[in-house]
Amino acid sequence: MARIQDKDKIYKAFHPLVNLMFRLSYRRYKVVGRENLPTDGAIIFAPNHTNALCDALAILSLSLHRIVFVARADIFKNPKAAWLLNGLKIMPIRRMRDGIDEVRQNDETMQNAINTLRSGVPFCILPEGTHRTKHSLLPLAKGIFRIALQASEQDGQRIPVYIVPVGLEYGDWFHLWDSLLINIGQPINVTEYAQSAQAEWKKEHSEDMTYPQLILALREELTQRMKQQILYVPDDENYEQNWETLKANRPALFAQMDAPKFPTWLSYAFIILLAPLFVASAIITAPLGLFTLLIKHKIADPAFHNSVQFLMQFVLIPLTLFTAYPFWAFVQEYLYQMRHLNR
Repeated sequence: MARIQDKDKIYKAFHPLVNLMFRLSYRRYKVVGRENLPTDGAIIFAPNHTNALCDALAILSLSLHRIVFVARADIFKNPKAAWLLNGLKIMPIRRMRDGIDEVRQNDETMQNAINTLRSGVPFCILPEGTHRTKHSLLPLAKGIFRIALQASEQDGQRIPVYIVPVGLEYGDWFHLWDSLLINIGQPINVTEYAQSAQAEWKKEHSEDMTYPQLILALREELTQRMKQQILYVPDDENYEQNWETLKANRPALFAQMDAPKFPTWLSYAFIILLAPLFVASAIITAPLGLFTLLIKHKIADPAFHNSVQFLMQFVLIPLTLFTAYPFWAFVQEYLYQMRHLNR
């Protein structure tokens, strides 16, 4: 049976188009820190998780090369869906909320992940385990560290294993047509880190560090590095106040993703004078707009709305041989200007 990293027919057919459509979905798209991507070992991408499917697509957009992902196991229950997801190089992973019996089935996924890394194909896991629209981090699940440490134990002497922290900062979690900053941080060389942590621990405690202790140390290291890649605000009772303060004093890297601010009168002129063109463009792209609104209405979690819009664009715009894209882009720009008029 072909390994998931080698199943290329579906992946090669869709990957370039997915990347193109994803890039065309944002007004401003920027990648910072490509020089931090290791070239001499196995890579595990570890992004923050705030925007459902779009987070995985953001990592996928970094390269035209293969990347293997994991996703929650319940979406694999349909055999046809499982076949398609597998062809797209996505493996199931069980979470504690699925029950301890389900979690015990993760051994096969972990070994497949290790085999993926061994073959030189990057692997991506969203270590928070679930998405949340906040500028903070949930406690990182242990799966990513078990995979990294086992891969290092098996192959670390041949190729180093790296965990690469990635910060994903969206201009808007609920509207696709905005900005996206992909901020790649300094990688953790898991092979070297484990050896160094063991040596330091033994020096201080005169005994070996246990495996759970090593996982906890590695989790704290990755947590700190992920915080550095995003606009991080501790999730406590002062979250909203601290976010407003940080938003007003953002580092230049994040502030540069803002759109140029036009005088209010110019924004109103744009909206009023181009209203007829907006109406015409909205009519031309009505099937795409209506289908998107209908599906969004049925999904309670608004963090999935961007993913829904992307999937609809991905299916319908290529069917028009991209002739609908200029009209769709204008509709999105018009709506963007209306949303930001009084900001």
